[in-house]
Amino acid sequence: MTTARADDDEFTTSVHVYEPHRRGLPRLRPYLRELWHRRQFIAELSRTNMRAAHTNTVFGQIWLVINPLLLACVYFVLVIILAGGNRGADFFAHLVAGLFAFYYFSGAVTTGAGSVVGGGKLLMNISFPKLMLPLSALRTAFFRFLPTLAVYFAIRVAMGLPFYWEMVLSVYFLVMISAFAAGMGMLIGAVQVYFRDMTSFLPYFLRIWLYLSPVLWFPQDAPERFESIMWLNPLFPILGGWGDTIVAGEIPSLSLWLSAAAWALGTLTVGALFFMSREREFVVRL
Repeated sequence: MTTARADDDEFTTSVHVYEPHRRGLPRLRPYLRELWHRRQFIAELSRTNMRAAHTNTVFGQIWLVINPLLLACVYFVLVIILAGGNRGADFFAHLVAGLFAFYYFSGAVTTGAGSVVGGGKLLMNISFPKLMLPLSALRTAFFRFLPTLAVYFAIRVAMGLPFYWEMVLSVYFLVMISAFAAGMGMLIGAVQVYFRDMTSFLPYFLRIWLYLSPVLWFPQDAPERFESIMWLNPLFPILGGWGDTIVAGEIPSLSLWLSAAAWALGTLTVGALFFMSREREFVVRL
């Protein structure tokens, strides 16, 4: 834990002593104020990670689009075979939009999960609100996601699919995806400090989550006997509302709006509080 006199700022004092964790949250007001003051650092850390991954280059941006697009083509062919050729342009647009959104979510969670362990030297040399690490990971994933939106709209134009004013409402569900991804990244990032093997299981967990979410299938295609279980999947209302707005141009039901907000904001709150309550121990564990 970082200790300082009561009148000192925890993040600017020149003396820091790291000790075993003591339960409890930091003072939220100065913590959040310091987090806001260091927002430029969050952005710069994100840009550094993007440069390191070559995602700010032309070919890096192309690969970010080609990878999920190729997967969408593969899944489309498989679903066409399984469905006996009864899927058309609407389903392909749904598949592309869903995969792009899911890969944004999974990228934010994966990067956020490894942000604390990967930032070991930074944590040991500088005192700062550790919540900056998963937030930087979310920013990185978001800017990797942006080029895929242009590709999705280009696909709609190429396929002759119409545009609707209701598509603007998809911004709400994009915000919910971001909030839910941030919360999951914070939660798993903190847990991974204690259980490093989570890195090995996380890709499989996310792949299963993809199959259980309305990406490879329309929400209305779910068997009626599983409908109640589907609502236990946080991505069901979030991606379901995303698909209704940006693909079908429909206004989702009120249950989707409320469930998406409940899952997203609830996970963000729990993830942030858990992360902050454990962050004083990170340096000792690393």
